[in-house]
Amino acid sequence: MSMCAWCESYACSAGQDDDRNLPVQCPIRSGQWLPLALTQYEAETNRHIARSAADVETSGYCKWTRLEEVMEFAKRMEYRRIGLAFCSGLKHEARIVANLFDARGFETVTATCSCGGVHKGDIGIPPESRFRTEGFEAMCNPIGQAMLMNEKSTDFNVVLGLCVGHDSLFFRYAEAPATVLAAKDRVLAHNPLAAVYLKNSYYRRIYG
Repeated sequence: MSMCAWCESYACSAGQDDDRNLPVQCPIRSGQWLPLALTQYEAETNRHIARSAADVETSGYCKWTRLEEVMEFAKRMEYRRIGLAFCSGLKHEARIVANLFDARGFETVTATCSCGGVHKGDIGIPPESRFRTEGFEAMCNPIGQAMLMNEKSTDFNVVLGLCVGHDSLFFRYAEAPATVLAAKDRVLAHNPLAAVYLKNSYYRRIYG
């Protein structure tokens, strides 16, 4: 088991030349994951992404919002066409973001989660897993969103509020690199970490 969340030595951040400060269960001590990962940075595309991400991190640290960081990263990567995959419940927000992207010189391709108008029953979603047990109910279609982005040859995809699991399918099938502008949390105004910060008070029921 990887123990990074419980590590107190911060050996990785300190850049240790030896392993004296590495915890016994440090993942660096076992497996081939690290050398394999490092070989991937030899690919020019991966190196360019890593360098651009680092530049955005240092340039806008505690100054730029995530929305600004997304645009700055896209600019450094010289992306022109941005895909915006959004939840239909966030259409108003999607319009604001798309207008902003366009105003900053990007070409924006948008796709709502219910694109295609596919009935939930058509893929075997049972009535008990729907909001209405009878009649048509559009399913979220993240694979369709991804395929649309692929067909439009987006350079970079931005996810805005897709449901848990639906976002997983989008990432699985989208060909372009992607990032998340907002993670959906209907209860906490799309701020999932509130349930972590309020662990000992309002949301202690989660932790049992």
